Amino acid sequence: MSSKDAPPPLPEPLGVPVADSHTHLDMQSGTVEEALTKAAAVGVETVVQVGCDLKGSRWAAETAAAHDSVWAAVALHPNEAPRIVLGDPDGWSRQGAREAGGDAALDDALAEIDRLAALPEVKAVGETGLDHFRTGPEGMAAQERSFRAHIEIAKRHGKALVIHDREAHADVLRILAEEGAPERTVFHCYSGDADMARVCAEAGYFMSFAGNVTFKNAQPLRDALAVAPLDLVLVETDAPFLTPAPYRGRPNAPYLVPVTVRAMAAVRGIDEEAMSTAIGVNTARAFDY
Repeated sequence: MSSKDAPPPLPEPLGVPVADSHTHLDMQSGTVEEALTKAAAVGVETVVQVGCDLKGSRWAAETAAAHDSVWAAVALHPNEAPRIVLGDPDGWSRQGAREAGGDAALDDALAEIDRLAALPEVKAVGETGLDHFRTGPEGMAAQERSFRAHIEIAKRHGKALVIHDREAHADVLRILAEEGAPERTVFHCYSGDADMARVCAEAGYFMSFAGNVTFKNAQPLRDALAVAPLDLVLVETDAPFLTPAPYRGRPNAPYLVPVTVRAMAAVRGIDEEAMSTAIGVNTARAFDY
């Protein structure tokens, strides 16, 4: 195994336990048990497992039901909705090539997310939102329809809403305002600047920071973290993606949360314990566990 593929070493444990507010255990190597054991060893005692399609959302709910330290979020990812409606001829998604199913297929998929959202181990509806990076204009209508439906599902079940916002800040904020956001809304892998952080703070939206807050070119993210109210800040891995520096490009996993927490504490000019304490409390409040 080249050093590029090698898992990074275990960081020094946190003194105060925290939660990884957004991870994809089904896309990581090794077993769920191994991932949770390594995470707990460094003070990451809770993880939110996030679904991106029907199969992944069912798996998230089953995994959360089987493990006390796991909660689930269920949704059709913003890039999944257009594939259901328009088809996925090149098989870019994990399901391989798919036929176009039209609006009826999207309605069926949303009905299944609605069913899963009622389960007690499911604490959030997400990741949903908009992705202007990956979806072209032809997919926007399906993406937006799906996003609005997920907002309604989250509100009806009293669950948190987990937002995927990629190069779509203004449209995401507009749709949340038009629909009325759920009581607890989380911007996963927060990617806005300080101005947007002030808008989110005003609305009471949680901002979850991932390993990319440690990247050299991510000063706008650090500026956002500096102005975000401490009681609205969460941490996440989005593993296996966005591994924090100095391990960028290697596989990410929940046990690497402490690396990001320490970087976040430095940005805020507070000690690691204060940062961890806030994150632990905030995550439990955001996801109501």
